[in-house]
Amino acid sequence: MESNVEKVALERSGREFMYKPTEKIGVIEVDNFPQLGKLTALRFLEWVQQNPDGVVSLPTGKTPEHFIKYVNKYLKEWTAAGVQKELQLYGLDPAKKPDLSNLHFVQIDEFYPIDPNQKNSFYYYVKKYYIDGFCLDPDKAMFMNLWHVGVPPNMTLKDVFPDGVVDLGLRNRHPTTAQEGLQKAVIEAVDQYCTDYESRIRKMGGIGFFLGGIGPDGHIAFNIKGSDHYSTTRLTATNYETQAAAASDLGGIEVSRNRLVVTIGQQTITYNKDVTAIIIAAGEAKSRIVAEAIENEKSNLYPATILQGLPNARFYLTKGAASRLVERRFVDFQST
Repeated sequence: MESNVEKVALERSGREFMYKPTEKIGVIEVDNFPQLGKLTALRFLEWVQQNPDGVVSLPTGKTPEHFIKYVNKYLKEWTAAGVQKELQLYGLDPAKKPDLSNLHFVQIDEFYPIDPNQKNSFYYYVKKYYIDGFCLDPDKAMFMNLWHVGVPPNMTLKDVFPDGVVDLGLRNRHPTTAQEGLQKAVIEAVDQYCTDYESRIRKMGGIGFFLGGIGPDGHIAFNIKGSDHYSTTRLTATNYETQAAAASDLGGIEVSRNRLVVTIGQQTITYNKDVTAIIIAAGEAKSRIVAEAIENEKSNLYPATILQGLPNARFYLTKGAASRLVERRFVDFQST
């Protein structure tokens, strides 16, 4: 492995990187959620030192909480003696403080329809924690702000979809009312927006550093169970597991079940075959879906299996999240 950070973390874990033939993606284990954030932050900063103007996609929600805290801590206290010592220990160049302002940022996903200024929108999160928090250049960022895409002047998405329900069936049928005609035109404009979004990513060479969580059904980004491995950026529906997980953020299951999403696709994530793709997961509640993603052959039922075969794809896991990986359980049994 080329990453000094990963070499140190792997040595400290006392584990193998991959227990073949059962495991099909490399795994690095840590003790707890804060340590997961610390490891991910160090790996990210190491990557930025090597790719100062690279293309990055970073997650939203609770998953990256400690990742964000540690990145900010290291950048703020870079010259402090304790931080310098830690950077050196993990193989980073202490004399080379990363400048994140040259990075190109790609937003991973967003609910639809949603006002981007709402505090529960991913656009708001990205602006607050990554653009402002990490001092990224907004002119080098790709945002999923669809509030006015295809919408006539002096109108908003609330006027187009007053009940918040978007009928994707309008893609394939004639509208029966003037309101449906307006909705059909907006959906078609969003579809074109997604195609253009995908094209822009590919013109940059694809994503260089992708960090994501894994959903209750195994989704990465909003590529839910059953998603095509060749999927690209698109407007799509979700499933019950995803809706239930999003309910607390959107104001209840009654709201979340009517929300569609715009998401980058699985092929978007893997377009650059050299991408450093890291999935992070904490806690035993994620252990079943983590094991399914790491131990199964490539399958539409397990979206994260798309990362198999990428040389720089990794799972960073707490011990709880790794607890159902069969070979690791056997090793633990042997040690007792």
